[in-house]
Amino acid sequence: MTTIDHRLLQVRARIARACAQHGRDPAGVALLAVSKTMSPAAVREAVHAGQRAFGENYVQEGVDKIAALRALGCTGLQWHYIGALQSNKTRAVAEHFDWVHGIERLAIAQRLSAQRPPGLAPLQVCIQVNLDGGRNKAGVSAPETLALAQQLLELPRLRLRGLMCIPEPVPDFAAQCALFGQLRALLAQLQAAWPPGAAALDTLSMGMSADLEAAVASGSTLVRVGSAIFGPRA
Repeated sequence: MTTIDHRLLQVRARIARACAQHGRDPAGVALLAVSKTMSPAAVREAVHAGQRAFGENYVQEGVDKIAALRALGCTGLQWHYIGALQSNKTRAVAEHFDWVHGIERLAIAQRLSAQRPPGLAPLQVCIQVNLDGGRNKAGVSAPETLALAQQLLELPRLRLRGLMCIPEPVPDFAAQCALFGQLRALLAQLQAAWPPGAAALDTLSMGMSADLEAAVASGSTLVRVGSAIFGPRA
């Protein structure tokens, strides 16, 4: 068993334990392995250990890695772009990725929809919410979220799946849960206002290596884990 195999087992066990403690089905919490700065060989190890969904933060690195993994014979993978996106990088993301976590501007979403190739499924997206109000943090404020969500409904090549956050680190489990609970409550508000017949809002992308237990306790459906799988980054 490789180190990455072992770490993946440990992370999956953490998710399973958190689900058991909080009355959740582990099948309702997806694991996204954040592979930014990691080599294609490291990603291939994770693929061989059963991981299929990977997250990247740098567009060109991600595009190159997608091609490299395909050349290595790793197919059927799902690629997520995480974080802020510049307008000059939207075409590459629209053409190569399956998900975008971090929509915070309508103009970026419009570009992604217009540039999504018709032969691909609609791009799955989450709105990034700035929960703790940090001035230098990406994301829309909670009051702005509903308006942006309604605008995304009009874009034909995107499918809004839910909300995402990257809060500042806080010191204890209760404080982590309080922050994540804000995102869960905001998603519930969106769901209550959502038009009949629109695609369901079913995703809370929250929780990372240090706080995934609190995220699972608070209703996360997708945790984004990097260092606990791949080890420290250079």
